[in-house]
Amino acid sequence: MRAKPINSGKTILVLCIISFIAGSLFTSRTWNHSSTSQTKDHQNIPVVSHYMKKLQEVKRDCDHKRKLAEGKPGNIIGEVRKTHQAIKSLQNTISTLEMELTAAKTSKSSSQLSLERSTNHSLQKAFVVIGINTAFSSRKRRDSVRETWMPKGNKLNELEKEKGIVIRFVIGHSARPGGFLDKALDSEEEEYKDFLRLNHVEGYHQLSTKTRLYFSTAVAIWDAEFYVKVDDDVHVNLGMLATTLAKYRSKPRIYVGCMKSGPVLSQKGEKYHEPEYWKFGEEGNKYFRHATGQIYAISKDLASYISINSPILHRYANEDVSLGSWFIGLEVEHVDEHSMCCGTPPDCEWKAQAGNICVASFDWGCSGICKSVERMKRVHNSCGEGEGEGSVWKIDVFN
Repeated sequence: MRAKPINSGKTILVLCIISFIAGSLFTSRTWNHSSTSQTKDHQNIPVVSHYMKKLQEVKRDCDHKRKLAEGKPGNIIGEVRKTHQAIKSLQNTISTLEMELTAAKTSKSSSQLSLERSTNHSLQKAFVVIGINTAFSSRKRRDSVRETWMPKGNKLNELEKEKGIVIRFVIGHSARPGGFLDKALDSEEEEYKDFLRLNHVEGYHQLSTKTRLYFSTAVAIWDAEFYVKVDDDVHVNLGMLATTLAKYRSKPRIYVGCMKSGPVLSQKGEKYHEPEYWKFGEEGNKYFRHATGQIYAISKDLASYISINSPILHRYANEDVSLGSWFIGLEVEHVDEHSMCCGTPPDCEWKAQAGNICVASFDWGCSGICKSVERMKRVHNSCGEGEGEGSVWKIDVFN
């Protein structure tokens, strides 16, 4: 026959009682030998009181052990559930505190930036800062821009001082600072003095980071009303750009460009593949509206916003998408300016002849002017504003 299982709870209780009785006898004898000068009644009172306390302690201890031994699975599960809920509550509290800390830091940074901008007299006043995105391999592109729509030498300085229009080629450094590429750029910079150097490692897949850093750096140097980003294979009419932006100078939080909503490309290997395509809904969905990356402009408060919140602004694979995402949820006015995305001749040429001079021209198929080094001069001669009424030297927007 199978032996009957011992009730562990009752066994513990019996052992506790036996221990208690044995301890009582031992303590009683010790007390009697040490207290012979006192009466019997006086001996009993402290002993009983002492034993009662000990008995209560032993009983509580035994009850606790018995409950643990005889505890039902439901009780254990309940305790585990309570513990899990307590941990979850603690995690939520920590998360809330972290968000409050981030908000406090952001608020502090915003206040500090505002204070610095109001008290730092070293910031150069400007109407617009134009950053031309370029790369180490684009020396010929830069030269084609310098020979057409971008002034150089003394003319560049005069444009900055007289019209408040600042133009710089924007570039970082190579993966091996101080190497051949950086030295070649140092030499070019010494010759033309038209670069804005960023603390950034150049790379095609780092354009979102570079754009974020460009605006943050430009805001720290120039106190401008607008900040423009343009690629080095796009033709720009500076006079029309300044005139167009001047129409919005009284409005806060302006985002100007050719607004589009292209497809989210989920297939690997595609040129504009978006690894985070799943964030934009079902396959085949389109992006939110954003300015195409060839050229766009933002007002000072938006550039300041990027500078203040730079560490927590998410970067998508495509730079223009990243910029557009940073303004979602903000009170930002999107201006769809079609004159900033004219085609190359004959498109921009026909528009110029009709009196509708374009701000910028490029080929959609090449995301810039196709073969821009060879064709930039032709585009400039056909579609440039020249020295007419729209010329940058005739406008007065700085004051």
